[in-house]
Amino acid sequence: MAGALLRRGVRRFPWLCNVLLYGSLFSAGDAAQQLLRRRPGQEPDWAQTRHVALVAVTFHGNFNYVWLRGLERALPGRAPGVVLAKVLCDQLVGAPIAILAFYTGMSILQGKENIFSDCKKKFWNTYKTGLMYWPFVQLSNFVLVPVYLRTAYTGLCGFLWAIFICFSQQSGDGTAKSAFMWLQREKVNADGEPSEK
Repeated sequence: MAGALLRRGVRRFPWLCNVLLYGSLFSAGDAAQQLLRRRPGQEPDWAQTRHVALVAVTFHGNFNYVWLRGLERALPGRAPGVVLAKVLCDQLVGAPIAILAFYTGMSILQGKENIFSDCKKKFWNTYKTGLMYWPFVQLSNFVLVPVYLRTAYTGLCGFLWAIFICFSQQSGDGTAKSAFMWLQREKVNADGEPSEK
């Protein structure tokens, strides 16, 4: 009964449901990365999570909803060539816009003097890291997920991406290597000595 009600709500209000779910999952990704990085006695920075939620709901959720529907209208169907064209368009147009909006939006909300500083320092690294993740996500999205749920699916996969990009915005350089080095350092600190692998 609850599942049927949820499906009916998503079909009746697809924009609202997709955008709110996207924003919730993206901000949960920020909260998760803060909890992973937290030191004993350190409180999470909920203002940071509110900033992420604001950027995710006001821009990213809406952009993805309009963008994914626009891609489907411009390139309808699930034929292999069409799906690959959608993935290519998404990575060449959609991904750069989303990365720029995230770093710039966060800088504005944090009151940074130079709102483009993070973009200049981290854009290319973040974009290249995204190319290792998002094409596979969007390939499955365009093949398996109905149009009315694509933003929600992107938000679900965006949870993992949010953990990475929020870490990069706060203390990384936009590379997967910096995130993995941080994770390895945390493992060494937790174990007391490096693992023998």
